[in-house]
Amino acid sequence: MNTPRTTLYRDSMNGKLLGVCAGIADYTGIQAIWVRLAAIFLTFAVSGLTIPMYIIAGFLLSKKPAHLYTAPDETQYWQRVRQSPKRTAREIRARMKDIDRRLADVETYYVSANPRLSQEIERLR
Repeated sequence: MNTPRTTLYRDSMNGKLLGVCAGIADYTGIQAIWVRLAAIFLTFAVSGLTIPMYIIAGFLLSKKPAHLYTAPDETQYWQRVRQSPKRTAREIRARMKDIDRRLADVETYYVSANPRLSQEIERLR
């Protein structure tokens, strides 16, 4: 199943009321307690607007699919992608360049120790 991983969902499994604060916490990577405290603060600061907006968000947001993330590393990765896609792309490019460099070092090591393998690689190019 192809579920979008950069969508804001309500997280009713980790939520207290409708899962909106837990969904925002999951989306941003901020701990849920801080999002809840901000919601409480906004309730008192902006009289009459926060509660209806929370209820509307609770009904408009889709429920987070149970199979969305399979590992904590995957959760952190997608949170970083949502926070800064350009930074994440730079990090991935840097990792790929490092892997490419290390693979070239391995190739050089094996080719220099094995002239027959070197000839075979050159023939394939």
